Amino acid sequence: MRNGSSVVTAAVTALAPAIWGSTYLLTTELLPPDRPLLATTVRALPGGLIILLFTRVFPAGIWLWRALVLGTLNIGAFNFLLFVAAYRLPGGVAAMIMAVQPMIVLILAALLIGDRIRPVHVAACLLGAGGVVLLVFRGNAVMDTVGVLAALAAAVCMAVGITLTKFWGRPDGVGLLPFTGWQLTAGGLVVLPFTLLLEGLPGSLTGENLIGFTYLVVLGAVLSYLLWFRGIERLPALAVSFLALGSPIVATLLGWLVKDQTLSLAQVTGTLVIIAAVVLAQPRPARTPEPAPEPVAGRH
Repeated sequence: MRNGSSVVTAAVTALAPAIWGSTYLLTTELLPPDRPLLATTVRALPGGLIILLFTRVFPAGIWLWRALVLGTLNIGAFNFLLFVAAYRLPGGVAAMIMAVQPMIVLILAALLIGDRIRPVHVAACLLGAGGVVLLVFRGNAVMDTVGVLAALAAAVCMAVGITLTKFWGRPDGVGLLPFTGWQLTAGGLVVLPFTLLLEGLPGSLTGENLIGFTYLVVLGAVLSYLLWFRGIERLPALAVSFLALGSPIVATLLGWLVKDQTLSLAQVTGTLVIIAAVVLAQPRPARTPEPAPEPVAGRH
C-alpha cells in the first residue's frame, strides 16, 4: 500500500472511533437510564436488518458461524460491555481501562497472523496507554468493580474481534456493506433474548431517547462499522487498534465543549502523546531499492 493511500485510509477509519467517543456522553444524556442491553440491541439489530433486506446477501457455509462469532465480539458483547462501563464509570475511566486493547492486539496478531512484534510497536503501546492516562485520569474518580471488569472485557472483545476479522478476511464476492450487515444482525440477535428477559422494553420513550437511538443506529452502527471494517481490511491489525484511542480524545473534548469540563495541561499533553502513538503504529512505506547501475559494455 502506498504511504499516501494508507494515511487516507487511517484518517477515514479514525472517524469510527471518533463517533464511538460520543457514546459516553450520549448514554448519560439521551438514552434511558440503566439499560445497556436495550442500547446494544437497538444500536445493532435495526441497522443490520435494514442492510440485509437492502442487499439480500446472507452468510452461508462456514460463514454462518464466523459471522456469529465476529458479530458477538465486534458488536454484541463489545457494545453491551461498553454500555455497562459507560453507565457505571466516568467516561474517561472506562476509556483509560480500554487503552490496554492495542497491547492485546499486538500479541494476538503475532500469534494468529504472523505479524512481527517490533520495538516501535511496544513503544507505541506504552505511549498510547500513558497518553490515555494523562488524558482521562481523575484522582477522585469512583472505581466501580463491575464497571472496571466490563471495560476490561470490552477491550478483550475488541482486540479479538479486530484480529479475527483481519485473519478471516471477507468471503469472495461479498461486499463490505452486507459483511457489515451480517455482523450487526448477529450481534443484535445474540443480545436480543437477554434484553427481553432481563430488561424488557421501556413503557415509553422521550424525544431525547428517540434522537439518541437514531444516532446510535445511523452513525454509531451502520456508518461507523462500515468505516471500521474497511480499515481492518486495508491496514495492519495493530494500526487499526491504535485508531480506537481516538475515542477518549473525543469523549474528553465533548465533555469540555458540552458539559463545561476543564481541559488541563495534562490532558492536552495526553492528547498529543496519543496522537504520537497512533502515528508511530501506522505502517511505514516500503523503501524502493535503488536501481542497479547498468553494466558497462565490454570491448569486443
